[in-house]
Amino acid sequence: MRIVAGSRRGIPLKSLPGTGTRPTSDKVKESLFNIIGPYFDGETVVELFGGSGSLSLEALSRGAEKAIVFEKNPKACAIIQANAEKCRFSDQVHIHRADARNAVKILESGGGRVDLLFIDPPYAQEKLYGLANGLVEAGLLSERALIICEHEKKMELPMSYGSFKQIKNVVYGNTAITIFGNEG
Repeated sequence: MRIVAGSRRGIPLKSLPGTGTRPTSDKVKESLFNIIGPYFDGETVVELFGGSGSLSLEALSRGAEKAIVFEKNPKACAIIQANAEKCRFSDQVHIHRADARNAVKILESGGGRVDLLFIDPPYAQEKLYGLANGLVEAGLLSERALIICEHEKKMELPMSYGSFKQIKNVVYGNTAITIFGNEG
C-alpha cells in the first residue's frame, strides 16, 4: 500500500496487521480518485473509519488542505500518525481516537465544512453507513461535498442521504464504491 499520486507519490504506508482492518487497495484508490477528481485545491477531508489513514493521506497528497480522521483502535491511530509523519502531513492530519458515531458532535465543535467524506466501516457493520445522514442533517457538508462509501459489492446503499443522491457506483472485484453528490 502506498500513496498513488500527487506530491507524496510512491511513499509506502503501513497498515494494521491482521484482519481487523481492510485497507483500500492501490488499484481501487487510484480508480476512486480518478472518478472524484485526481487533484484538489484546499478541501477538508473526513475519514470516519481511519484504519491506516490512506484515503485521507492520498487526498492530501493530491492537494486537499486538511484531514480529520476518526479511529477508535489506539494501535490503528498510532499507524495513522506514523503514516502522516512519513508523508510530512503531521500538521494537516487531525486524528480523533473516537468512535465514528461521535463524529457529528466533534465536528460541530470544530467549525468548518467537509468537502470529502469517506465512509469505509468494517463490512459487517452495514448500519454505520447511515452515519452520513447525521453529518448531512447537521449541515456539516459543503454544497459541493462528496460522500464516498466503500462496501461489499452485494450490499445496496440507500439512493440518498438527505439532498446527497447516488451519482456513481463502481465495482472492483468484491469491493464497490458508491459516491453521493448534492443535488439540493
